[in-house]
Amino acid sequence: MWKIIIDLIDFLYVLTLVGMVVYGLNNLVSVILFLHYKNQPNPSHHATPPDRWPHVTVQLPAFNERYTIERLIHAVARFDYPHNLLQIQVLDDSTDDTTALIRHLVNKYSCKGMDIKLIHRTNRSGFKAGALAEGLKIAKGELVAIFDADFVPPRDWLKRTVPEFVNQYLGCLQTRWGHLNDKSNSLTMAQSLGIDGHFVIEQYARSRNHLFMNFNGTAGLWRKACIEDSGGWQSDTLTEDLDLSYRAQLRGWQIDYLPEVVVPGELPAQIEAFKRQQFRWAKGSFQTLKKLIPLLLESDEPWYKKILGIIHFTGYLVHPLMLGTLLLMLPVGLFSPLVFRWMPLMMIAAFAPPLMYLLSETEHLPLLTDRLRLIPVLTFLGFGLSLNNTFAALEGLFGKSRGKFLRTPKFSLTNGKGIWDNYRYSMPISPMVWGERGMGFYALLTGIILTLHLGLLALPWLLIYSTSFFYVAGLNLEQSGRLARLHARVTASVKAD
Repeated sequence: MWKIIIDLIDFLYVLTLVGMVVYGLNNLVSVILFLHYKNQPNPSHHATPPDRWPHVTVQLPAFNERYTIERLIHAVARFDYPHNLLQIQVLDDSTDDTTALIRHLVNKYSCKGMDIKLIHRTNRSGFKAGALAEGLKIAKGELVAIFDADFVPPRDWLKRTVPEFVNQYLGCLQTRWGHLNDKSNSLTMAQSLGIDGHFVIEQYARSRNHLFMNFNGTAGLWRKACIEDSGGWQSDTLTEDLDLSYRAQLRGWQIDYLPEVVVPGELPAQIEAFKRQQFRWAKGSFQTLKKLIPLLLESDEPWYKKILGIIHFTGYLVHPLMLGTLLLMLPVGLFSPLVFRWMPLMMIAAFAPPLMYLLSETEHLPLLTDRLRLIPVLTFLGFGLSLNNTFAALEGLFGKSRGKFLRTPKFSLTNGKGIWDNYRYSMPISPMVWGERGMGFYALLTGIILTLHLGLLALPWLLIYSTSFFYVAGLNLEQSGRLARLHARVTASVKAD
């Protein structure tokens, strides 16, 4: 019986290593495809203005966005596009004074002759997907643009994206995310590099090779007919954007990407907010996997597109694999140390993601040395989130309900301007931080035990794990302490008055 248990642990350990290699190789494939097309013009893009500019509806979904919604409405109202062909819908589910701010601006721009309307719901049915579907019922546009409240599109965004829809099969066009506050702290700097890797390498490689890709939820333009033909916005997952993207592509519509058009957005500066965002994305991606995997496998798409599509759906599986590898290292090292000969496989998984990020040159991080300095922070963030995202993946796979759509709070931050820790949307610390501290100590203890037992073979990996969990938990505790001190000062000031 004991041998069976040891053999099972060994098998699971090797399985986690192989799984991590699969996702590492996927990053490497993206890099190779990116480099192949990097300096070649994209023949499918159309910069020539159309003979007839189509009617466009711009949808701005919002829920309690008092710090950012005005900035967004002002930006959209300045669009360089014929006003008689532009409809703006502010889809507001707010429960605070955000609605009053929106109503004031809607009235202001309506008086100037703009077709802008506030659509306020009080029940949040279907959350963001429900709001988008509600607005679509009365959308006048042939094309529908979507911007979350924390993004600020440039004035010429429509003039640069609409011409692409001369392609009658194009259902959706995604543009690249930029960053408004990437220099806020180490967290936002690491996030900026991670997002750049996704948009500069992954999305580019997928679009140029006609692989499955996704609308990222904001800064994109949809053909209304595509949305309706693909079943519309559905709220049975937390990633309605990923869900509709695949349904559309499986219906024969194309999704393309325009990397030269950049829409800056605000990055979460509070670690608790970032963890919430990652939890929602991870859980939603596995919900979408469960929902659409039969359609994907039964489709007529080539086998390689199906495989890469499944890897795309399950991208967050790398976090349970990271966590599983850590938990299994101690028993494997104590009872079956020969299994560690498989550890060189990890080098493939470890080599590809940093390479992808190092190649992700943008206007935010133009210097290779700057990207190189951020690689360790991004690595710590990725490993440190493995507990948070493992719980999310398990909920997505085995949970019986969709769950509540928990927004990521934003604070109108830009580089050199704004703070987050004295605003009402700042989030309290979650119990997850104690699990992260525990995992940090477990990794450290495992490193000590295995070093005494086997030497230094596994110590570097375990130090990375330990440092990663302590970094995420420590940032959580430091920011929580700052909020507590601020609250105490405010309370004391109120009492003094």
